[in-house]
Amino acid sequence: MLEALFCPGSVGVIGVGRRPGTVGRDVFDNLGKAGFSGSYYPVNPRAAEIDGHRSYPSIMDIPETVDMAVVAVPAESVPSVMEECGRKGVKVAVVISAGFKETGIEGAKLEKSVMDIAKAYRIRILGPNCLGAINTNCHLNASFAPEAPSAGPIAFISQSGALLTAILDWAKAEGIGFSKVISLGNKADISEADLLSALAEDEGTKVVCSYMEGVTRGRDFMEAARKLVRKKPVVVLKSGTTDAGARAVSSHTGTLAGSEAAYNSAFQQSGIIRASSVEDLFDYAVGLSYQPIPKKNSIAIITNAGGPGIMATDACERYGVHLAAFERETIDNLKKELPPAGSYYNPVDVLGDARADRYLHAIELVLADPNVAGAVIILTPQATTEIAETAGVIADVSKRFPDKAVYACFMGGSDVAGGVDILQKNTIPNYHYPERAVLSMKAALDYASFRSRPPETYHSLTVDRNTVDRLFTESKKIGRRLLPDIQASKAVMAYGIPVAACHLARTADEAAGIAGGIGYPVVLKIASPDILHKSDVGGIEVNIESDGELKEAYYRIMENVERRVPEAMVWGVCVHKMIVGAREFIVGMSRDPQFGPLIAFGLGGIYVEVLKDVSFRVAPISEESARSMISEIKAYPLVRGVRGEPGVDMDAIVDVILRVSQLATDFSEIIEMDINPLMVYQKGGGAVAADVRLSIEE
Repeated sequence: MLEALFCPGSVGVIGVGRRPGTVGRDVFDNLGKAGFSGSYYPVNPRAAEIDGHRSYPSIMDIPETVDMAVVAVPAESVPSVMEECGRKGVKVAVVISAGFKETGIEGAKLEKSVMDIAKAYRIRILGPNCLGAINTNCHLNASFAPEAPSAGPIAFISQSGALLTAILDWAKAEGIGFSKVISLGNKADISEADLLSALAEDEGTKVVCSYMEGVTRGRDFMEAARKLVRKKPVVVLKSGTTDAGARAVSSHTGTLAGSEAAYNSAFQQSGIIRASSVEDLFDYAVGLSYQPIPKKNSIAIITNAGGPGIMATDACERYGVHLAAFERETIDNLKKELPPAGSYYNPVDVLGDARADRYLHAIELVLADPNVAGAVIILTPQATTEIAETAGVIADVSKRFPDKAVYACFMGGSDVAGGVDILQKNTIPNYHYPERAVLSMKAALDYASFRSRPPETYHSLTVDRNTVDRLFTESKKIGRRLLPDIQASKAVMAYGIPVAACHLARTADEAAGIAGGIGYPVVLKIASPDILHKSDVGGIEVNIESDGELKEAYYRIMENVERRVPEAMVWGVCVHKMIVGAREFIVGMSRDPQFGPLIAFGLGGIYVEVLKDVSFRVAPISEESARSMISEIKAYPLVRGVRGEPGVDMDAIVDVILRVSQLATDFSEIIEMDINPLMVYQKGGGAVAADVRLSIEE
């Protein structure tokens, strides 16, 4: 789909200056420096020749077809240039020019006009306001980056051109090579989703890395990532992790679910490995591209120093990396090869005086153990340490165990530099500190875990969509965004979620009559379309045992509401049967601008926003994901049962989560909803929604 971007047969650079140092001229020069094998032409109407190359007044004047146009002219000239590109039959345009939507309203209008022209001629656009595109596999450097990367197995996609130039310089010093480097810029057309889909079929790429500030077409992005991750790992560094300036929200779920929760959920569900820094991004990428993926979570540590070995062990515990239990034969053979003071268990300590031969015996025995899927090998430079020789040993033994992941940690600087160089040349990733090595191994294990799971399956439940559609239509007609309790309850009941029966009473006597009919104890809740959080205004009274208590509670609620929200429309109170013997949870939903409905589960009640013990997923949700959501909260032992207490009905929670997911997926007008509390009984007892809040777009 993006062949003309990755490996065009010919390139026209529009806006090439006579003198070096301008953007267009830098792009043109970079094509030559990279050894681009196709034809490339400068376009400048005021120059007949540029650096020995014939220059053309317009792309229309180039004698052959042009697959790719690189546009480096002032923004106001880009539309006319795009018209010419369209008539020329250009397949993809890399628009380097800035001055579009990043500058404001007028720039956005200009960008739209460019896209309208591109769509009319079926031209794909990279950018605008981007650094360009690089493909080392076909010697293409259609960018103005000052440093060209060396070839390697990592594809890198960046939304920031400035960060990209810095990373290319840093990667060169670290010996990291790239297959492709793509700067997205404003993403007017080509986005991360397009590139992920294309890179799935790219044989020169083993790992895809991305720096992103935001995602467009979030659903397409997730789908493309899921397919790509089944073939190769994807590592993402996402900036903008705080929710400052987020839209105003009213529900508990909306308050808790900022953009960070949405991105974390989308990455988790798509199998994307999330990095927290540029250093982590490439730590993970190098390990994943250089070494095999571990077949199981069972790792060995080999070290010549106790302190770093302990650091690595602590990191394993912290990150959930399991230390392998050696076979008895492995331990016995290690005892024969290592000094008496050494450690024969995991971690293996070959001691500070270990030379290359001792490392050789230990590594061979450990990697041969069937319980070991990979190893972190630590070396500190000591008086007798043979650094280069040990690096050679690690490289040689690793080749004899091609299914075992081997990560090195040569600690130090100038003393270990020669050994690190040997490791890099033999595709053994080296990390400066044990924690970084273990964390990178953890990334590989997470990827292995996701890839080993079967694709999620989604089942459609039997629901009553017509009832919900009618309820929403009625609310829209009168401009009501927040559905009243009774209508919100009817909506979730139509989707098969049990709701505590609500009986509307307009007077204290009427409430007492209802309570007598359903039986005490009861709960009273204010009934008002203008009051969302009832407890905040004193609008709820619980555990009412008699008519006398009920009437006092009724008048207390009315006084509280009149005093705190005198402008609210009040219909009366809802009388509920008091639910006892159940735990309180919350199942909610908020609509994320990029990814759509985001489903939440956690501890419910009035403390949900204080404790924030909540997990999230992007809908639609599979049964497997629903169960994972439940197990992720800190209070999961309460769900499962703890210290002799029985657990709650997890199957009932799963069913409610799935039904909320389907409701939110079926009706895009739902902005937010909460079932809080969802009262869940002991195993087999089911669950019932005690309160439902639901907001829709007008």
